Amino acid sequence: MVEGFFRVAACSPQVYVADCEKNTAEIAGIAGELAGKGVSLAVFPEMCVTAYTCGDLFHNRRLLDKSNECVDRLRLRLASLAPATVVVIGAPVETPQGLYNCALVMAGGSILAAIPKTYIPNYNEFYERRWWRPAPVGHDTVAINGVSVPFGANALIEHAGVRIGVEICEDLWAPVPPGSFAALAGADIIVNLSASDDLIGKYAYLNKLIAQQSARCIAGYVYAGAGYGESSTDLVFDGKTIIAENGAILSRNERWHGGNQYVIADIDVESLRRDRIHLGTFGECAERHRCDTSYICIPSGIPENQLGSDKFYRTVDPTPFVPSNDDDMTERCDEITNIQVAGLAKRLDFIKCSTLVVGVSGGLDSTLALLVAAKTFDRLGLDRKGIIGVTMPGLGTSSRTKDNAIDLMRQLGVTMREIPIGDAVAQHFKDIGQDPAVHDVTYENSQARERTQILMDVANKTNGIVLGTGDLSELALGWATYNGDHMSMYGVNTGVPKTLVKYLVRHFAMTSVSDECRKTLIDIIDTPISPELIPTDKEGHITQMTEDLVGPYELHDFFLYYTLRYGFTPGRIEFLAVKAFEGRYDRGTIRKWMRTFFRRFFQQQFKRSCLPDGPKVGSVCLSPRGDWRMPSDASSAEWLEYFDS
Repeated sequence: MVEGFFRVAACSPQVYVADCEKNTAEIAGIAGELAGKGVSLAVFPEMCVTAYTCGDLFHNRRLLDKSNECVDRLRLRLASLAPATVVVIGAPVETPQGLYNCALVMAGGSILAAIPKTYIPNYNEFYERRWWRPAPVGHDTVAINGVSVPFGANALIEHAGVRIGVEICEDLWAPVPPGSFAALAGADIIVNLSASDDLIGKYAYLNKLIAQQSARCIAGYVYAGAGYGESSTDLVFDGKTIIAENGAILSRNERWHGGNQYVIADIDVESLRRDRIHLGTFGECAERHRCDTSYICIPSGIPENQLGSDKFYRTVDPTPFVPSNDDDMTERCDEITNIQVAGLAKRLDFIKCSTLVVGVSGGLDSTLALLVAAKTFDRLGLDRKGIIGVTMPGLGTSSRTKDNAIDLMRQLGVTMREIPIGDAVAQHFKDIGQDPAVHDVTYENSQARERTQILMDVANKTNGIVLGTGDLSELALGWATYNGDHMSMYGVNTGVPKTLVKYLVRHFAMTSVSDECRKTLIDIIDTPISPELIPTDKEGHITQMTEDLVGPYELHDFFLYYTLRYGFTPGRIEFLAVKAFEGRYDRGTIRKWMRTFFRRFFQQQFKRSCLPDGPKVGSVCLSPRGDWRMPSDASSAEWLEYFDS
């Protein structure tokens, strides 16, 4: 494996019904090509040596003998064409008890195992029991061309430290697929040799089935379907090749093309193993079924394929929190806002409160909080005037953000208050001996705490609660003033990363506000991110840019995702970031800001240890009562050491 990734291919070669010579030539050619691309595991369809649609010819001695002869020649050819690739093909295997539809696993000039199909369909267009016997229980051996080969469905192949389980076509459609037991026995990847014909709606269902099976097994899944060349007497085969990982489709081909088809993907075995450790249910299920005692593990006996490691057959999303297409984005935004609204509605209903106090700065976070508050009041049937929006111009407030804050409150129909903090902060500076000309952390935090004091006191005066506006990314970096904007009575944005906030605001703009309000929201989206705690320039423009100080949020959200979701090392996150941000950030820039991320992430845990309540919206959460429990004095030395090497 390279950085924990294992390269696989799903293949659908052109087949010639009952012509084993041509079929094995096609298989050998594709396997050799894939070996040159660094593929460690190549999977071919069910019965690809003979073709799946041979019918009663399967009981013809000439076909069976020819299949055995070609399998033996293919075994030897693959040893030279693909010496570091495990190749899985489909062929008939004869035993004294009958004929079996098998997957033959080949590596290094040997047949490592013959794994028979467990479930033999005999309904609708399928009548396979006419030719094949179902897999027997347990292990045995079978003679293939005079060589004894392990035989049975309960076998795993281990190659380059990765364990591979095998099932065939119908096995996937069973209530409990054999691949499930293989995964519980330790298989990282399940392969399926298939010859499933195509029908209306079947392909979409199959994709869901494969994705779901890979998710349930927390595994990679490689599906190779029969294609061009199979008999069309009664059925049509479209040449499906699909690779999935833990619920997501990584790669699939365009169907209905003639000739040879294949797709390649790098499966993230390290992330799969981390999830199996993290999700205790997987281990408990494995222990309950004791699959590890019933499976044999067969080593490949060949070295790992090191070719083609310069190319990466996988897309690394630079914004893992943000869906990549509009339909998914709309669905995600609806789901998140409904979670936020449901959480806030429950809190208000439980404490019998009809007043919310929100600090509105004209920035993205406070805008989202205010929009969620308005939607919550609508859902509860409360008058929006019960939402008290407070804008508090300070020493660095720009006219753009102030105007947007006022416009937004007016357009949403909430109660609006403007309370400037300049005089109060100046008095505070005088009281503590702070030189106003020194724009240090005291200068900044004094303003943030003054604003929070105002919000808390307004809430007391109106019998309301303060709605927090800070987001997940700020919590990760500790980019909040302790006991300032860090504190509230309920935080609706605590589960929302910065890269997603603007999309949620845009979603509101496009779906649920007036044209006038939409214009305001679009301008807020386009405003640079800033705490506005340092005075503006002579023209009134913002001078303090958050991302200039702590780094780009898209990088920090990337680091945050892979640190919390998978627990990856800095080295592996760097590897992924270089791939994801190619052409946008060089390795040096990525390392610089990643070091900042880990330094701040550890250093600022004390702020997260006493967070107010707020709803979890995604797989990454920093609540000290929920997903993330970390001591405030944990050392970052092991992580920062990576950047000093």
